[in-house]
Amino acid sequence: MDARTRALLHDPVLPTLLRLAAPNVLMSVVQASVGLIETYFVAELGTDALAGMALVFPILMFVQMVSAGAVGGGMLSAISRALGGGRQDEANRLVWHAVAIAVALGVLTTASALAFGPALFRAMGGTGGSLDAATTYSAIVFSGALLVWLFNALAAVIRGTGNMSLPATVTCGGAVALVPLSPALIFGWGPIPNLGIVGGGVAVLAYYAVGVAIFALYLWSGRGVLRPPLRPSVLSGAALGAILKVGVVSALVTVTTNVTIATATGLVGLQGPGAVAGYGTGVRLEYLLVPIVFGFGAPLSAMVGTAAGAGDVDRARRAAWIGAIISGCVTEVLGIAAALAPDAWLRLFGDDAAMLATGEAYLRIVGPFYGFFGFGLALYFAAQGAGRVGWPLAAGILRVLVSLGGGILALRLGWGTEGLFLALGLGLAAMGLGNAASLAFGAWLPPHPAPRPVIVRADDYPATAKS
Repeated sequence: MDARTRALLHDPVLPTLLRLAAPNVLMSVVQASVGLIETYFVAELGTDALAGMALVFPILMFVQMVSAGAVGGGMLSAISRALGGGRQDEANRLVWHAVAIAVALGVLTTASALAFGPALFRAMGGTGGSLDAATTYSAIVFSGALLVWLFNALAAVIRGTGNMSLPATVTCGGAVALVPLSPALIFGWGPIPNLGIVGGGVAVLAYYAVGVAIFALYLWSGRGVLRPPLRPSVLSGAALGAILKVGVVSALVTVTTNVTIATATGLVGLQGPGAVAGYGTGVRLEYLLVPIVFGFGAPLSAMVGTAAGAGDVDRARRAAWIGAIISGCVTEVLGIAAALAPDAWLRLFGDDAAMLATGEAYLRIVGPFYGFFGFGLALYFAAQGAGRVGWPLAAGILRVLVSLGGGILALRLGWGTEGLFLALGLGLAAMGLGNAASLAFGAWLPPHPAPRPVIVRADDYPATAKS
């Protein structure tokens, strides 16, 4: 057993989780900043461009969350459970299976976005200039969806071995490069033409392309725990199932988040482009919580998966609770800060009166519920590691029912967007408490696991007993 796997199985839970989470949290915040950097520069192009990005952002984040946190989580889980169970050869073969899944889903993402994107943006409230900006930006970004999928798949495979530093280093380096590259392509510098909103999409795709090359070189050079074969492995139904049985259900969990936000965007859109921009800008902070929690969730998933693969369920449960408490506290602090000073966030992206009014209302009402979101999301990542994500899906569906059902009722009762935002906050609470209840009652990690069988060998007995 390699040193990384031994550390995941035997080192103290809290120090190990914090050590692994430190570079991963940094990476996750920086990765989220990639979109914020782009948004900051695009906002200089006007309200229509900002509203257009607000329409695309939930779809782009959905792809990012599914590829990194859902299907990527299935890849991480399968790798960590194989290594925890001492099945090195199986872990090596899983790398090519992860690549095959990423290629297939990347092509599907591009085809779907190009075919249905404009109609979806129109349904979300896009009109005129904002719809044109959304359609243009979407066509550029999603034409390179394959790069996004491969980047997140290879990063997930590496994290499954307990290596959080390499993905963090690549992500941070790419974000630093984007700071000059994005404005150069958006506004035009020197010989570089002014590409407008298209330039932001081109810059992001360049970031993902370089990252894919670095991850592939690391994996196939044999520098890490894994030693994948140079040639693609024959695809195995069992290996694909090990990834997809977690990844597909996890994707449905992600759907619940994005359906809630996309539908709420449509409801807010009845108030006009300024309100859409305000809600879209405010909800970006909620989206930012996802990579922050993922900073703890990826090492948490690796720890839980490795422990579950080795049969140490007590350690897996302990890690799950510790990771959830830390994540809940971090996100609650951010939520309270946003509720107390919403302008500090909103004015980074503009000063339109309608945008500020809607964004302030959202952050003041929903911000205090962010702790429930972080707590529940961390438990979802822990369940991924254990390979049991059915109950987190149930909690996600409960969020949809409370958020959208309550929001539509609030609008019909004349409570306005404030009533809608309160329902969204209660939905976050329902999701967090639902995930906590499922772990507390042993729905996916039993509190008292069955004893592991003891294998007795003849050599364990003295010679007289053998005779």
